[in-house]
Amino acid sequence: MTTRATRSPRRRTVVALAVVLAVLAAFVVRLVDIQVVNANDHINDSQSFATGAKQPLYGARGEIVDTDGTVLASSTLRYDVQIDPSLAVKGIAKKDDDGRAVKDDKGETVMVPWTELAADIAGVTGQSAADVEKIVADALAADADSQYAVVKKSVSTEEYRTLAGLKLPFLSFPPHPSRIYPDGAVAGNLIGFVGSDGTPLEGLEGLQNSCLAAEDGSLTYQRGADGVIIPGTEVEKPAVDGGTLKLTIDSDLQWFMQQLISEETARYQADWGGIIVMEAKTGKIRALAETNSVDPNDPGASSPDDRGSRLLRVAYEPGSTFKPVTAATAIEQAGLTPTSTVVTPDRIEFPNGAVINDSESHPTENLTLTGGLVQSSNVAMSQFGTTVAPEVRQDYLQRFGVGGGDALDWSGAPRTGFSADAKDWDNQTYYTTTFGQAFTVTPTQVTSVFQTIANGGVRMPAQLVESCTKADGTVVTPDLPDPVQVIKPETAAEVSQMLENVYAQGTLAADINIPGYRLGVKTGTAQVPDGHGGYKDNLYMTSLAGYAPAEDPQYVVLTLFNEPKTNTMSSANRSVFKKAMTQVLTHYRVMPSNQPTPLLPVTQ
Repeated sequence: MTTRATRSPRRRTVVALAVVLAVLAAFVVRLVDIQVVNANDHINDSQSFATGAKQPLYGARGEIVDTDGTVLASSTLRYDVQIDPSLAVKGIAKKDDDGRAVKDDKGETVMVPWTELAADIAGVTGQSAADVEKIVADALAADADSQYAVVKKSVSTEEYRTLAGLKLPFLSFPPHPSRIYPDGAVAGNLIGFVGSDGTPLEGLEGLQNSCLAAEDGSLTYQRGADGVIIPGTEVEKPAVDGGTLKLTIDSDLQWFMQQLISEETARYQADWGGIIVMEAKTGKIRALAETNSVDPNDPGASSPDDRGSRLLRVAYEPGSTFKPVTAATAIEQAGLTPTSTVVTPDRIEFPNGAVINDSESHPTENLTLTGGLVQSSNVAMSQFGTTVAPEVRQDYLQRFGVGGGDALDWSGAPRTGFSADAKDWDNQTYYTTTFGQAFTVTPTQVTSVFQTIANGGVRMPAQLVESCTKADGTVVTPDLPDPVQVIKPETAAEVSQMLENVYAQGTLAADINIPGYRLGVKTGTAQVPDGHGGYKDNLYMTSLAGYAPAEDPQYVVLTLFNEPKTNTMSSANRSVFKKAMTQVLTHYRVMPSNQPTPLLPVTQ
């Protein structure tokens, strides 16, 4: 028989067992929660409390390369030299060849004094020993227990390795990424540069930062009391390198054009000059050179005005380089031909009171449309152009790019376009728009006009960026506007033939002749605003644009000078244009023409 006395211990045992099982169950549940359900959260918490250090892992900013893969910008690591002043002043034990501490006669360790160590450091960093000693002394004066001071920032890998080879336990070398530009100022006006903290500040470095920027990672770990990393505690978040930005620029051609425009700008004492080379069939820019291009390795050595690209940030009235647009408009909309004529004095007053002058005095002539371009007659082109209604003329100018941008989306690009809408053109503007006044464009837009004519009337978007290859190998090409058929192919052919005659029969023919090649060209002399609503006296933006070979155009070249002093007219561009185009044809081994230019009548 079971008595109350025997039941009581059994009951207590069962209750105790149940309590133990309940506690165990609670521990199991909690353990599952910690190690399974919320494992990631607890790992992060443990790292925040237990990790002794977190070291950044820098991703490499992407390279910028030219069309052939030549590196124009790349990244490297540089190092800051940091020192523990409290340890440095104690010196270090002298070691023998076997790495053992050297003892004196009394058995005490021989120490290398701080002054000697400071001299060793200075011998690598290029400082004086006194400079290094002062850095440490100043740190200890501010804090007797100081463990941190900077000896020198941003030393090279070679200097870092030499310093590390000294095996001084009180030195450390935290790395940080740095940008280098192997070709210096070549294409510096386009590439731009980054700040000391890696922030992109100019050019494609900034505009294409989404391609080039790296994503930094980190390495976290626990350390023992002696500062040594505890094995197995490292947690790495890998860095992701930036992409490779491939440009349309040919760096060899760019270098030549920069040298050329620098020489010619000095020759004509211009404020600045520029050259653009564009592929006729694609719109790809192979060179965009200008004077005083910045060296991205040392942007501080350039004046603020020289740290960007003037060519991509200037707007001007193009002048006579837009007369071919007037010719194309009149051919398509008024039925004119290259041999259509107008009576052309050197000065004309129109019924509305507007007065138009040619640049030089000449007897009254019966100029053809071709002759109007060959002689660059404002009087002739204003008469030919106004055979078409102003709204239609404005439409054609817009088709050729006026006021519509140039597809490059450059930072600081100027506003361009018309001073007034066609319906509001005053009496003078009604005529001056036929020869490139009363509206503004960029140099790239002028180049695109000639690319359009050279390409059968199809305007290709101007292009500086070929592609971005991401770190994972994905290739991203720029989102460009679609090509536009601006004028009919037969119209483009007629205008091109007239531009050939400007080359063959114009006043500049002998100066820019390139033996064996047919060219289509046109000069431009644009008045420069004086900032007070008028124009500067005898100071102009002069230019010359053209393409070759004219029978099958491959390349377009634009040269320009801002306010040349020794020759203020567009003839200042003859020498630089001839040298630039000759180099382009040679560089790309373009075959010469096999037939002469068909000559058209200039007068009738």
